[in-house]
Amino acid sequence: MNVSEKVTNVKVAGLGGMGVLKAALILGELLFEEGCDVKKAEVHGMAQRGGSVSSDVRFGKEVISPIIPEKETDFLISLEPEWSDVFADTLREGGVLISPKNIDLEKLPTAKALNIALLGVFSKYLDIPEERWLEVIAKFFPPKLAKSNEAAFKLGRNS
Repeated sequence: MNVSEKVTNVKVAGLGGMGVLKAALILGELLFEEGCDVKKAEVHGMAQRGGSVSSDVRFGKEVISPIIPEKETDFLISLEPEWSDVFADTLREGGVLISPKNIDLEKLPTAKALNIALLGVFSKYLDIPEERWLEVIAKFFPPKLAKSNEAAFKLGRNS
């Protein structure tokens, strides 16, 4: 992947327990391994399952701050449809919203893999081979979850 001079801003948003932080962690690791400067910041709502959670992931040749400036989000990955509306005003003009509406939820191998499926949708916007995504995803889950996460990622990538 050629590292862009421009910083790209990705916000992952949802509710606690949905995998927001795991998705941001996977994305950050992949981008770091691909040679990008990566900064992350997280905002936690209630400290229990169901509270609002969002994570900013910024990457490029050089990133100064982990916080996405107001109305500068390039990609909003929303794991909960209602949060798409909450964070929609953070998108820059021409920014891309990725949400559960982008995939066929009935084909999702497990509801817990929604975050990985949405990373699959997002992966189409980056020049990183599918195999690299799957290698990094596999680092973050036990082997017994490998097939369902791979299937979820491919569902999103091929949607």
